[in-house]
Amino acid sequence: QVQLVESGGGLVQPGGSLRLSCAASGSIFGIRAMGWYRQAPGKERDLVAAITSGDVTNYADSVKGRFTISKDNAKNTGYLQMNSLKPEDAAVYYCNADVRTVWNGKRNYWGEGTQVTGSS
Repeated sequence: QVQLVESGGGLVQPGGSLRLSCAASGSIFGIRAMGWYRQAPGKERDLVAAITSGDVTNYADSVKGRFTISKDNAKNTGYLQMNSLKPEDAAVYYCNADVRTVWNGKRNYWGEGTQVTGSS
């Protein structure tokens, strides 16, 4: 059973920082590409940041210069460093990854999400 588990969400004040983690576990060789998405109440799930197997990154315009996506292949973990947080960044954040599995080749998985809540 392959799983992606996010962590690191929480309550944050405007201007604050959080680092989200997404750890892959199970019968895997490793993570190839990863994306972070977010979904606010009543809105669609949108891509926030993505990183390819070659570590090429891409960001939504709304987070450029504030968020940084990275991955540690040795730890099978991806990260989203979020700085200068704004109230509109509050959402459930989901990771999505292409994972090289031991038994089923490359598969795509979603995590269950981690909540980022803004405080005034």
